[in-house]
Amino acid sequence: MGKGADPASQTFDDASAEPSAWRYVHASRANVIVDAEDYFHLMQQAMLNARKRVLLIGWDFDTRIHLAQGRRWYQRRGEGKYPVRLGSFILWLTRHRPDLEVRILKWSYGFLKFFGRGSMMIDLARWWPNRRIDFKFDTAHPVACSHHQKIVVIDNNLAVCGGIDMTTDRWDTREHLEDDPRRKRPRGAQYGPWHDVTMMIEGAAASALGELGRDRWGRAGGKPLELVEHPQESAWPDDLKPQFENVEIGIARTRAEYAGTRAVNEVEQLFIKHISRAKRYIYAESQYFASRAIAECIARRMSEDDAPEVLIVNPLHADGWLEQQAMDNARARLVRSIGDKDTKGRFHIYHPFTGETPIYVHAKLMIVDDEIVRIGSANMNNRSMGLDSECDVFIDAARPGNEHAARRIASLRHSLLAEHLGLDEAEVPQLLEHYGSIASMIRHCPPNSRQLRPFQMPELNDTERAFADNAMLDPERPDEMFEMPEKRRGLFRKGSILRRPRIPFFKGRNR
Repeated sequence: MGKGADPASQTFDDASAEPSAWRYVHASRANVIVDAEDYFHLMQQAMLNARKRVLLIGWDFDTRIHLAQGRRWYQRRGEGKYPVRLGSFILWLTRHRPDLEVRILKWSYGFLKFFGRGSMMIDLARWWPNRRIDFKFDTAHPVACSHHQKIVVIDNNLAVCGGIDMTTDRWDTREHLEDDPRRKRPRGAQYGPWHDVTMMIEGAAASALGELGRDRWGRAGGKPLELVEHPQESAWPDDLKPQFENVEIGIARTRAEYAGTRAVNEVEQLFIKHISRAKRYIYAESQYFASRAIAECIARRMSEDDAPEVLIVNPLHADGWLEQQAMDNARARLVRSIGDKDTKGRFHIYHPFTGETPIYVHAKLMIVDDEIVRIGSANMNNRSMGLDSECDVFIDAARPGNEHAARRIASLRHSLLAEHLGLDEAEVPQLLEHYGSIASMIRHCPPNSRQLRPFQMPELNDTERAFADNAMLDPERPDEMFEMPEKRRGLFRKGSILRRPRIPFFKGRNR
């Protein structure tokens, strides 16, 4: 390896990589961070420890948010006061870190709405003279695709990959209070409870994500970013105790074919691999359930005599009328079709509530047999399988050297179930053992301020069924966006185990 080469791996497009993973790389420490109260706080601490470079890559980014919601405008640390408002904080960082550069890459969609974020435009104007702050829009993708990755890399040795963007409507606590006055937008309007997950990583795995981030920056038109040397001191937040140490991290991507670069569908292949491998249960959290490939794999498993339990935590509805037409209706069609194969009642979808208010699930997480945990930007929808740019990271305790991770993965599952059901985490293992399955434990859980409610099958009209079946707004490939409806392969295609449902299989059943 030559001088200045990235220690993470060989080349960016490694032809020898397996179809379901780009890299397997060592991490000295890793931690799953649940919900944005902790995430924003920990990221501020990590950025305070940065010395060379902060690279922020996201679907959205808003300088107006407060990293410590509901606290004073300034916080105090050893070297003095620093702002909690993101735009001011980044400017403060570069003024107090003479060698630090900050590079921010945001998806290009919604450029015009930036003019409605008044104080953000002021922030960008304040940043403009500072050559060590660079903000770019990512347009390097086919028409109708999106840049959906959510990655932060600090000093090429600490990284975050998951579902949380540094933007509005994300901050919430793990208590998900039904009415929390701290949960408000920059102009003061309140928003509803929000659930999300990401993973913080240190070591060579973070360097690999740094390589991916620098490549994406270059594809988006940014000047090439040189590889920075790791500072002697780690950027890992001082008060964050790692869940995983000396563990191997897998990295999987989605990328559409564009400008001479090949398409990558590692995320889809990894979903199929992990679902096919499950023996006892799959616990997942996803913003959507609309992927044909994932539904086919689950339906195939449900037709087996020893099918694993599959439990997916979804928001009650997608966010916005158009997304509801695309995602909610597709979910209904796929669940009906899976139900034809699920004769043992092993497949379940639940929605989290706090009081009578649904909690919006933005997390993208899957745990298999307490042996695999994967977290990233990819949803269980078609776009994440082949259209949008995505990045997931995962830990597989079955791989050599990772055996010690299984206990921590189990604790994470217990912690998430406790959060959704308003329980003490220590209660969950005994309740699971007593009731024998996740769904049975949920059904018998006493009423609480937080709860998981079963998905209720809606009755769709002909237009809604056709809209969902054709996957008009959720295609698997860029060229499908412009195909006529009669030419689309859609959710139900020839040779698939999924069959277009014609009778209300779930009518009268509480799923």
